[in-house]
Amino acid sequence: MSNNKSFSGGISQRYALALLELSSEANKTDEYVLSLSNFLKIYYSDNNLKNYIKNPTNTNQSQKEVFEKILNAMNADKIIKNFFFVLINKKRIFFVSEIIEEFLKLVSHKKGEISASLFSSRQIDDKTISEIEKEISENVKGTIKLKSEIDESLIGGVVLQIGSLMIDTSIKNKLANYKKVLLES
Repeated sequence: MSNNKSFSGGISQRYALALLELSSEANKTDEYVLSLSNFLKIYYSDNNLKNYIKNPTNTNQSQKEVFEKILNAMNADKIIKNFFFVLINKKRIFFVSEIIEEFLKLVSHKKGEISASLFSSRQIDDKTISEIEKEISENVKGTIKLKSEIDESLIGGVVLQIGSLMIDTSIKNKLANYKKVLLES
């Protein structure tokens, strides 16, 4: 199993690096980040698309036709389209989400952004996330890019993780601390 992870990781990194180089040459890195981020939103929200991509019985031609429609609807540029078609031809389309995630990480790293995770008990709107990013960026003297995730077990509050630093203001954590104090008394 670990060999498979490193195999897909190696593939993801190679294709992501190639895409980063192409985006830099075309001076369209920001455009590609937006386009590929939008694709990921569709991918993660549509189980039918995920299952279609992971299904090995689909022909290259069938996959190209489906991706042509998706990419045209997204107004994707020619290089992005060709990138997806190369993945299809090389039978690497199974790794598309990992490749895009790796590309986004590489771009973020190149821009000097610091990745962080924000866990909350409910969905946080994009405006609030932007405000939190701005506030944290000012405090750490760097650019923070938050990845928001939902963890309903938190009950309320948030958990912020920046590298090894974790700030836990969740109700779940507060209740655990109260329980600990009560048991020690």
